[in-house]
Amino acid sequence: MRIARVEVAGEAFWALLDANSVRLRAIRAPFSEWAPSLGEQGEAALDLDAEWIPLAACRLLPPLQPGGRIFGVGLNYLSHLERLGSKAPAHTLAYLIPESALVGAGEDIQFPAVTGELDYEVELVAVVARPLLDEPQASACLLGYTVGNDISARDAGRQIGRLDLLTQKAMDRTTPIGPWIVTLDELGGPGQPALNLQLSVNGEQRQQDNTGNMIFLVDELLNYLDARITLRPGDMVFTGSTHGVALETGNFLKPGDAIDARIEGVGQLCNRVGERRELHAARKVGRLGLPAGGAVIG
Repeated sequence: MRIARVEVAGEAFWALLDANSVRLRAIRAPFSEWAPSLGEQGEAALDLDAEWIPLAACRLLPPLQPGGRIFGVGLNYLSHLERLGSKAPAHTLAYLIPESALVGAGEDIQFPAVTGELDYEVELVAVVARPLLDEPQASACLLGYTVGNDISARDAGRQIGRLDLLTQKAMDRTTPIGPWIVTLDELGGPGQPALNLQLSVNGEQRQQDNTGNMIFLVDELLNYLDARITLRPGDMVFTGSTHGVALETGNFLKPGDAIDARIEGVGQLCNRVGERRELHAARKVGRLGLPAGGAVIG
């Protein structure tokens, strides 16, 4: 199943898409009821509206349940680390992304005023359906997967020689996600998905890999996070990005760039980089400089 969060005439709701992803029906059941039971009950858990709505008449929203949290992880593809002169770490590096950072499919990415090195990162994103509790296989607790583009300000923290994750990963309207969630049953069920993923900028392919090449598998990532912050239904987990990012090449994003991120069996996420945000003179305290060196994560 493909499940989207959409807006029609100012009203936001979850909906089930048809097999061709051209129309949808609203889900009337509360998320807290249908998400944990969808795997067992199927469509019966959704209490679908009878009316079909053309997808073209809807605005696709980030497929996040209000109140859900967004987690990111780094250091999870060896090919990317090797190109940066690094080795596989003992464990992943995690961080939180605020809801205000998200943009939906087809929406513009805001080019922040405080960076000159805006980077792209196609990522598989896991969506939690129920608490992990004592489930022996953490990925069995997922609703499914969506596509994410974990946009990064690579020069964040360079002046102080330390990570500045607030600037690098949490800026307003910089993190595309969508276009919908594909349920676990369509992607092989619990366990590690092995899906081809790729990203292009203005038609030029920049990233290509397979999610089976993660250093830390989805089950490990979920367990790592849940040991620190108990995962809840609706939470999302970005699972890391592979080689080919602009950090490796210096070919950073510019206003007007068109980005196409795709994951096999999940979907295509297209966004354009908007014009650079300009700060009022009174708001330029803490503006980034661009000297060489500094700490980054991918």
